[in-house]
Amino acid sequence: MSALFDIVSRQFEAGLVAAPRRLWTDPRIETITTFAPAAVLIAITDRERPGMLLLHRPSNMRAHPGQIAFPGGRIDPGETPVEAALREANEELGIDPALVRVIGESDRYRTGSGYEITPVVAVVPPDLPIYPNPAEVAQWFEVPVDYVLDPSNQRTRSVEFQGRTHSVIEITWHDGAQDHVIWGVTGAILHNLTGRLNWHG
Repeated sequence: MSALFDIVSRQFEAGLVAAPRRLWTDPRIETITTFAPAAVLIAITDRERPGMLLLHRPSNMRAHPGQIAFPGGRIDPGETPVEAALREANEELGIDPALVRVIGESDRYRTGSGYEITPVVAVVPPDLPIYPNPAEVAQWFEVPVDYVLDPSNQRTRSVEFQGRTHSVIEITWHDGAQDHVIWGVTGAILHNLTGRLNWHG
């Protein structure tokens, strides 16, 4: 049993008991009455400076083209959120479910596109083999957890959607070669997770 798994598990359990900072919500859900269940895997790499696995969606995808996301997708009938997150991570990045140590489910996030997403927090080995599915992944990268879960790196900006302006969370990570701009649903989930894991507490 890894020390990181124990540490994150304790922080996560404490965060679920305590009241987090105000959870970020999508104002576009006001007119939506039915949400499709979905799940994403928040895979934390077990290394000295833990990372988090994220991916860029291909620019030709019908939904969220080019955006940065967690591996994940719809929950199939009969699946739990954990099962769906592990299946999607395997389909999209080739992550072996046997190598994933699940910690728990975090706050569900409802999107303006009609999904209710359950984030599944887990620890994975460092440098595990990744086999991206080109139909769903343009590229993948690892960002330090202490960077994306630092409130000072989570900024708000305004976007316009269907004639209305609303705020989104934006996190920009430069890996030495390019800027990765994390925003929208992924930025909101990271913001809410910040209050649960209290990484910098």
